[in-house]
Amino acid sequence: MAMAMAMAMSEDGRVGVIWDILSRAPSADVDSALSRCGIIPTTDLVDSILALSYSSPAGAIKFFRWSGLSLNHTPCSWNLMVDILGRNCLFEPMWDAIRSMKHHSALSLSTFVSAFSAYCSASRFKEAVMSFDVMDRYGVPQDSLAVNSLISALFQNPDPLSSQTAADFFDRIKSRVPPDPDTFDILLQGWERTSNVSRAKNTFGEMVIRVGWEAATMSSFEAFLMTLIRGEQPDEAIKFLQVMKNNNRLPGINFFASALNVFIDHNDSVHALALWEIMVFQGGLVPNRVMCNTIISQLCKSDMIQDAYNVLDGMTLNGVFPDSLPYNTIFKCLIQNKRVHDAGSFFNEMRKNEQLPSPSNCASAIRMFFSEYDPIMAMEVWDYMLKEHVSPTDDAANELLIGLKDLGRLSEVRYHRNSCLTRGLSYMHPQWTN
Repeated sequence: MAMAMAMAMSEDGRVGVIWDILSRAPSADVDSALSRCGIIPTTDLVDSILALSYSSPAGAIKFFRWSGLSLNHTPCSWNLMVDILGRNCLFEPMWDAIRSMKHHSALSLSTFVSAFSAYCSASRFKEAVMSFDVMDRYGVPQDSLAVNSLISALFQNPDPLSSQTAADFFDRIKSRVPPDPDTFDILLQGWERTSNVSRAKNTFGEMVIRVGWEAATMSSFEAFLMTLIRGEQPDEAIKFLQVMKNNNRLPGINFFASALNVFIDHNDSVHALALWEIMVFQGGLVPNRVMCNTIISQLCKSDMIQDAYNVLDGMTLNGVFPDSLPYNTIFKCLIQNKRVHDAGSFFNEMRKNEQLPSPSNCASAIRMFFSEYDPIMAMEVWDYMLKEHVSPTDDAANELLIGLKDLGRLSEVRYHRNSCLTRGLSYMHPQWTN
């Protein structure tokens, strides 16, 4: 009866029954409960149950043994079992399973990858390396894929001892198992995560010698460059980037965006601009609007205004049409540095290109033009605000009236005060409302 009911169940139903037994039955009763349920285990059922059992290794073991009485486990099922045992730090049972797998000719590299990962997660790095050292005794080749798997597992643990173990292992094994491009990629990304500039330089040099520029992966180059940049060696990074460009191995736009952000975070306008030169003018890559706005802002912060002009002019040439943000960024820089003539010229360019200056920039510009004795330009800004309905205008109105008052042009003060009141500028300074 139980068997007939079990056969009528869907696969999900059978999984539910088995999982309920493993979850609820007392440990001593699991075997008998499994035998009475009437379910005949299949490979798919075994894999489904094991995939659910990472937090219940004892139940997984009982189920695995019970299901093995009526079917031969596949290498996939064995590997799942090894992975469960290793993840739960049950290393002796894990090796018992590995030895059984050897007997059943079910071993593969995947089995040892699970062992590497388990030992590294438990910070037992020596045991991870020892697992590699015994692979050949189990008939699994110690090839570059195995080497890469172990190094990758070691770098997953943030413990500094882990990366040191990876370095020592690589130095020992490379004469016997020649590294391939993936080996260097894993190492360089590891040195980037651990900020190990010295190791990154050595690994990069060895990569170029062993596999050459063409065979090396682009992610290896990018990881090396980011290690230098984050390691506060921007000159070295720019130098190597130029060498890569000369070897036709220039990174893509995503790398440049990330590198630019690091330079901006470090307030490093000089190297940000050098990066930009290689990316746009030498490499022919097209930056997006966010990147353009970001570097313009940084250049203005460093008062590198001509370079900011050049980036702004290049945006249209690259098909990236600027909005008002970069214009206002440059205009604000000119105002803050009291570049009266340049600010006036740039204001006219903004008008020509239909890029509205912000209300705050207009107010600051009016103040600056009055203080630097260019009332004509101050009035032009005010008139433009009214014509183009740039609002709010309250701060700008106050600056206008203050500037005219300081110049002794009281009749104009009265005229513009009355005009402003008529326009309902309720937030004007009280001195103009009486």
